Amino acid sequence: MKTDLQHYMQVGIVHFMAYPQTIGGEGPIAETVNKIITDDFFSAIEITRINDSEQRKQVAQMLESGRITTGFGAQPILLGNKADLNSFDEEKRRFAIDLIKGAIDQAYELNAGKLGLLSGPKPDQNEEKAVALLIDSLKEICRYARAKGNLAISLETFDDATDKKCLVGPNRLAVEVAKEVRKTDANFGLMLDLSHLPMQRETSRDALYTASDYINHAHIGNCYIKNPTDPAYGDVHPRFGYPGSENDVDELVEYLKILLEIGYIGEGSDNVVAFEVKPVGIESSDIVVAQSKRTLRKAWSKL
Repeated sequence: MKTDLQHYMQVGIVHFMAYPQTIGGEGPIAETVNKIITDDFFSAIEITRINDSEQRKQVAQMLESGRITTGFGAQPILLGNKADLNSFDEEKRRFAIDLIKGAIDQAYELNAGKLGLLSGPKPDQNEEKAVALLIDSLKEICRYARAKGNLAISLETFDDATDKKCLVGPNRLAVEVAKEVRKTDANFGLMLDLSHLPMQRETSRDALYTASDYINHAHIGNCYIKNPTDPAYGDVHPRFGYPGSENDVDELVEYLKILLEIGYIGEGSDNVVAFEVKPVGIESSDIVVAQSKRTLRKAWSKL
C-alpha cells in the first residue's frame, strides 16, 4: 500500500519489552521512554509499573508533552508475582485483583487510556469454574477502573500449552469472556498478538475474525517454538525473522490485511498496532526496534 501507514493506525511499541531492563519498574525508564517519544515513527507507547514516584511524575510529564497515546501493561506485574485472576484459592485470586487495582492507580497517574492484563494459568480440571472466576475478577477490575475515570481494560490472549499456558487461551474462549464482562463495562475488549498466534494454533484470519467485535488492541511480533533449548523459545518475542522462527514480513502482511478487512485499521483510524519485540542474547534494543520499523514498512508496501 502506497499510502502512509500512519494514516491507517497509531504505530506503538511495548517499551518494557523492547527495553527489558525496565520491566520490573527500575532501570533507565525515563531515558528509554524518551527514545520512543522523540521518534516520530511512534504515536503510541505501552509502559508498565514505575516504582519510584518521582520518576513516575517525570515520565508522566514526558508522555503528556510528547502527545503520545499511552497504554499500561499489567502483564509483567501478574506474571512476576505468579498472580492468578482465576485461582480457585480465593486469597490468591484477591491478591491478583489487588495487584491490578494498584496497576490501575499507576495507569491513571501516567494518564494511560488502556490497561492490558492476562488470565491466570489453565487448570488441569474444572475449566468452567476457572472461566467464571476470571469473569468475576474482570468485572470487579472494570468497576474499579471506571469509578476513577475512563481507563479501558484489555484482556490479552496467550498460549494455553506452550509457555504461559494460560486459561485464555483460545480466542473463541476470549470472546465468551468478553461478552460477559461487557455487561459490566462496554469498553472492555481483547488484545490479540501476532506473536502468540502460532502458539495458539490459530491463523490470523481465524483469530481476528473470531474476535473482531471485541478487539481493542493489537500487537505485532514474532515467536520461536521449534527447539526448547533455543534462548528465544516460547513467548519471548524475538525480532522478526529470527532464525527458525514463525513470523516475518509475509505473516505480518497477512495480519495487517485482516486488520484492514475487519475494520480495526483503516484510513483515519486511531487504533493502535504496537510492536512487542525483545532483544535475544547480546542483541541491541535499539537495533531490534529499528529492524521492526523496517519490517513494518516493508510489509505495508506489500499490501
